[in-house]
Amino acid sequence: MRIILFLLTNIAVIAVASITLSLLGVEHYLTGTGLNLTSLLIFCAVFGFVGSFISLFMSKFMAKRSTGTRIIMQPSTPEEKWLMDTVAELAEKAGIGMPEVGIFDAQQSNAFATGWNKNNALVAVSTGLLQRFRPEEARAVMAHEIGHVANGDMVTLTLIQGVVNTFVMFFARIVGYFVDSLLRKDNEGGVGIGFYIATFVAEIVFGIFASMIVAWFSRRREYRADEAGADFASNAGMIGALQRLKAESGIPDQLPSQMTAFGISSHMKQGLMELFSSHPPLDDRIAALQNRR
Repeated sequence: MRIILFLLTNIAVIAVASITLSLLGVEHYLTGTGLNLTSLLIFCAVFGFVGSFISLFMSKFMAKRSTGTRIIMQPSTPEEKWLMDTVAELAEKAGIGMPEVGIFDAQQSNAFATGWNKNNALVAVSTGLLQRFRPEEARAVMAHEIGHVANGDMVTLTLIQGVVNTFVMFFARIVGYFVDSLLRKDNEGGVGIGFYIATFVAEIVFGIFASMIVAWFSRRREYRADEAGADFASNAGMIGALQRLKAESGIPDQLPSQMTAFGISSHMKQGLMELFSSHPPLDDRIAALQNRR
């Protein structure tokens, strides 16, 4: 199912981007006299942003399918009723529309929020979290996720991803053309194999740095969501939830990789890999809440 969703997403990106470029009348960025930088920038922006926004608009659908989240339509247990009532109360406090509420089967204590706007979101929690967290801690986790929605983090992350995608593609093709022009001995128009190889390598290198930028923003937004969790629920409850997550750090991540950035917790990477982590260390998050006035 994940492979099929990945393929469908990429087909949609190519189709929408191609139609958009045709409607804009954008000429090919490779000309007989060199690179048309205006056309190149538009080409990269269209592909960079279309991919990000299609992922955003499909985020709820993808999240449900990839995690097996079961949406609560009518609560059938006291636990489900408590969860629905808690999310409704927190959404009202945050001034957003009532999100869809779901439960996904995972031993790891985790939760996530996603959706393309504040009034059309999804908040889901794992069975492991519901089983082991105290009510005030689970409420704080829900408040954290509501904070992501209220802060518009999904849209902001999409915009940032679109910008970095654009510039990765743009500068990689400039590097590719420059390398190819050094390798080719003729002065005829067009490009050789050097362009494609150099562009591919440059996209990997620039993509690594772009991932650092996106990860940095993701870590910043976690602090803001923690503050929202403390404000909408309680500071003590939010600290207690993060401390419990720290105590359960031995349980492996069970969210799909594309959903990790939207969860409340993720295993911290070590060394230089910390630069690619979507979440700050739990100790830092706990200390930030303890130092609030």
